Amino acid sequence: MGGSTIHTHTSCMAAALACACFATGPAQGADEAYPVRTITLIVSYAAGGNADLRMRQFAPVLGALLGKPVIVDNKPGAGGNIGTDYIAKAAPDGYTIGVGSFAPLAVNKSLFGKLPFDPQRDLLPVVLIEKGPMVLMTRTDSPFKSVADVITAAKAKPGVLSIANAGPGGAHHLSAELFKDALGLDIIDVPFKGGAPASTALLGGQVDLMFEQTYGALPSIQSGKARGLAVTSAQRISTIPNIPTFGELGYKSIEVSNWMGIVTPRGTPPSVVTRLNAAFNKALVTPEVREKITGQSNIPGGGTAEEFTQLINAESARWGALIARTKIKVE
Repeated sequence: MGGSTIHTHTSCMAAALACACFATGPAQGADEAYPVRTITLIVSYAAGGNADLRMRQFAPVLGALLGKPVIVDNKPGAGGNIGTDYIAKAAPDGYTIGVGSFAPLAVNKSLFGKLPFDPQRDLLPVVLIEKGPMVLMTRTDSPFKSVADVITAAKAKPGVLSIANAGPGGAHHLSAELFKDALGLDIIDVPFKGGAPASTALLGGQVDLMFEQTYGALPSIQSGKARGLAVTSAQRISTIPNIPTFGELGYKSIEVSNWMGIVTPRGTPPSVVTRLNAAFNKALVTPEVREKITGQSNIPGGGTAEEFTQLINAESARWGALIARTKIKVE
């Protein structure tokens, strides 16, 4: 009877192992075969914005590289938090991926205090797509011909000058806060619902200054409606080579990029992340994508998932410290 019992247990164990192998095999094969169906790429911002346009430029190239369609789905709102939360809570299978950008990944946790997702805990970085430097600009009829003029005026009349931004937590806003903090200036923040209305207010004389993304600033600067005072990039920008960097002016800490990349829900298989990383890196070097990025004076990304992770962590620490030090609050 004892022998019979042992035989039964052994048979059950063998059957269990067989089931485990059967269950594991197809999952591994599915990872290796990825993708086998359409991929949805979530953009956490409205249609027509830079992130939306960039992902729609990427989608057909990426689809060709992966062999399956890639569709863009916009889920805007709450400074990018709504769409990023959607990505974080999606099935971690590689079929829902999305844009991970400056504010939701590196700023909003410190700024808002509580988010429905945790960038480090709930998301996996895949690859950096691009970095976009900012330009401090004013109207051409403004008395400010240089950053030095702004500093002199702001110190002479604290709390009088105004600076527009595209909403709390974005690169427009944080660039201004960094500028004020580095130079000890008291300048009034004026938030708008997006970069376009902020720029319109600047050109209409409602505000004195604005940190604008380079691609947004170029038309106004080139048409003579606005004057660029300094750029936040490490080197001068080729499309506006006469505008100095803040570093050249002696303010090396004022270096800012409005970056974005691709993220997936945490738990996505490493093989899928690797496949996506490789595809996006290939897409980034195609002329149709690269020229769209550099044509806006932005800097193409690329590299490993680990490098993008390091960027996010460094930016989170940097902006978290600024927010804590300056006690920035969202009203």
